[in-house]
Amino acid sequence: MVTFFIALAVLIGGYFIYGKFVENVWGVNPSAETPAVCNNDGVDYVPMDWKKIFLIQFLNIAGLGPIYGAVAGALWGPAAFLWIVFGAIFAGAVHDYFSGMLSIKHNGASISELVGIYLGTVARQFMRVFTVILLILVGTVFMLGPAKLLAALTSGITVTIWLAIIIAYYFLATILPIDKIIGRVYPLFGAALIFMALGIAGGLVFGGYHIPELTLQNLHPEGLPAWPLLFVTIACGAISGFHATQSPLMARCLKSEGQGRQVFYGAMIAEGIIALIWAAAAMTFFNGTEGLQAALANGGPGAVVHILSTSLLGKVGGLLAILGVIACPITSGDTAFRSARLAIADALNLEQIATAKRLFIAVPLMTVGFLISRIDFGIVWRYFAWSNQTLAMFVLWTAAAYLAKSKKLHWIATVPATFMTGVSITYILQAPEGLGLSTSFSYPVGIIAALAALALFLYKASKKEEIERPQTMSA
Repeated sequence: MVTFFIALAVLIGGYFIYGKFVENVWGVNPSAETPAVCNNDGVDYVPMDWKKIFLIQFLNIAGLGPIYGAVAGALWGPAAFLWIVFGAIFAGAVHDYFSGMLSIKHNGASISELVGIYLGTVARQFMRVFTVILLILVGTVFMLGPAKLLAALTSGITVTIWLAIIIAYYFLATILPIDKIIGRVYPLFGAALIFMALGIAGGLVFGGYHIPELTLQNLHPEGLPAWPLLFVTIACGAISGFHATQSPLMARCLKSEGQGRQVFYGAMIAEGIIALIWAAAAMTFFNGTEGLQAALANGGPGAVVHILSTSLLGKVGGLLAILGVIACPITSGDTAFRSARLAIADALNLEQIATAKRLFIAVPLMTVGFLISRIDFGIVWRYFAWSNQTLAMFVLWTAAAYLAKSKKLHWIATVPATFMTGVSITYILQAPEGLGLSTSFSYPVGIIAALAALALFLYKASKKEEIERPQTMSA
């Protein structure tokens, strides 16, 4: 249990120490006018209190990610704690902070546009397509899963009917002003998610359970390699590219740059704490990773969450578990479609004040989502995990490029960007849904590719400095 408390303390300390350091590197200007203030349109650009924005951002980026991912990642044992803690502090929170602050700097721009500004036109065009597809997949899966669960819990109401109800809600959440539904409901669900995790933690600590101490031994029952599988399995809770699609939503609502650390960096640390708690609960309650694997085989992460909640929190926990596995994915799905609308609007340079122009994008989006939901695309969805971390890689390189261009300490983004490049490339080389190559090939190639990306970045950064130096001297 000592490891758990140390990990928790390091996460909290990371917010105050490294989070402040990252903020100083950025160079906050508290008096600068934010997009929420200068572009207030009552629809997407709406100034809100930072505490409410924090809870919305937290729920946007969390959903079931830090629960399901952490439960699955717990199969590798306490080594998962290391990835959650250091991944959240040095990669995930940095990723989320820069995706949000760069959006503020560029008038609330979507992540695909930000990537284009700093990585070039080709990257922009690729990311426009890549992010929209990713968001539609997220939104579709997060409408289908809850619809199936609701149909199982209710008699006489089919999956199709629940799907129609959820799509209707998604449609409203996508086109209505952000403070009408999301701004009112999300803070409540965000608080419920936090309360649920704290209850689980209390049940472990005061229930006589012994959370295992740290070991670097791979405890996966099937012996699956931790590199890179653990780093892809636990995405939300450590680092997730999906977050970069959500940060611009809140970048359009912040009243001050000085609130960025609380909202963007802070929400990621909070998600890391949630993941830490659920990973600890999963590997503790079932008496090790073999017991956890048996529980997962008997109903997946949803069943594990329900067992943990009802066992540690009783009937209240059971209600919270149902709320979590239904409401949390829905609240990630609706903002996924909203983000997709804004990304398309940014790409087409189409203002979104007029309702008709929002409908022009939202109606086709919902139609595509509904059509995809009628297809069994389980094989396609397996690519999401890799796509998610690949997006995170692009965002970190974007942050590194901005910092290098601004002559600031780019290493705070460059190091995690290099690491995530190695993760993404190694995974797609090794995974069954990728090339299915052996670790003896995928490991060295992934590492070499990551180092090559770093070398290319440093070379381009140095060349840019050489070009800009004479201009500075002549000025």
